[in-house]
Amino acid sequence: MIETTQKQELIGFFGPSGTFTEQAASQVGNDLLGFDSILDVLEAVKNGDVNLGVVPIENSIEGPVGVTLDLMVHDYDLKIKREIIIPISHNLLINTDASIEDIKYVYSHIQALSQCRKFTDSMGVVVNSTPSTSAAAEMVRGRKDSAAIGTRRAAEIYGLKIAASDIQDYKNNLTRFIVLGKTDHEFTGNDKTSVVFSLMEDKPGGLYHILELFAKLDINLTKIESRPSKEKLGNYIFFIDFDGHRTDESISNILDVIKSKVGFLKVLGSYPAQRY
Repeated sequence: MIETTQKQELIGFFGPSGTFTEQAASQVGNDLLGFDSILDVLEAVKNGDVNLGVVPIENSIEGPVGVTLDLMVHDYDLKIKREIIIPISHNLLINTDASIEDIKYVYSHIQALSQCRKFTDSMGVVVNSTPSTSAAAEMVRGRKDSAAIGTRRAAEIYGLKIAASDIQDYKNNLTRFIVLGKTDHEFTGNDKTSVVFSLMEDKPGGLYHILELFAKLDINLTKIESRPSKEKLGNYIFFIDFDGHRTDESISNILDVIKSKVGFLKVLGSYPAQRY
């Protein structure tokens, strides 16, 4: 167990140094500790080994990070304390003695590979997934025929050069990260709340009657998506983000009403909204 004086400053994040998650975590604090998986980050926060954890939750191109959502719903009772949204710029990293013409294999995290599919297709290379973009950079070091898709910091760490920059298929590429703790954030006046719920039964208008509660009070929904409940085929749970803090009287009342109408409701947290 980390000593209390250290724990208050220690931020866990998914991935080794040189990843986009580290870049997001650096906005929270300077005392950072990398973990091999998103599950490991949440476990460290739960056990008190770190004070806060930073993990990705969605990308503007590829959509939600399913493992983050599933762990938060089914396995951990942690709260979102903050959101961090950063632009994602992917780079092709190669060894200093290599050129693009030498490259036959490209390695990176599956999300990065998906976001740069047109570029790698144009190269005619074989792509291979790795646990993180930084792990890919480390893997290709010393291999003249191999390249990684990663960050500028990863290039610096592993002694690689940037052969091409901004290689993502879509330039408006943003990733949203969340900062997780045992409590969420106090009211600021510029807040967002995230909840997840499941309906009692599958019937016409079930979801509509939940969402109309927000429309009647002119509360803006910023996100809505569904995921399998993991109970049986055709059963889904719904994630919604909306403006306001759970301690707002109007929001608190809506949550009480929703709780009476659904089979399951979990407030994932209220936190300052980052506009983009």
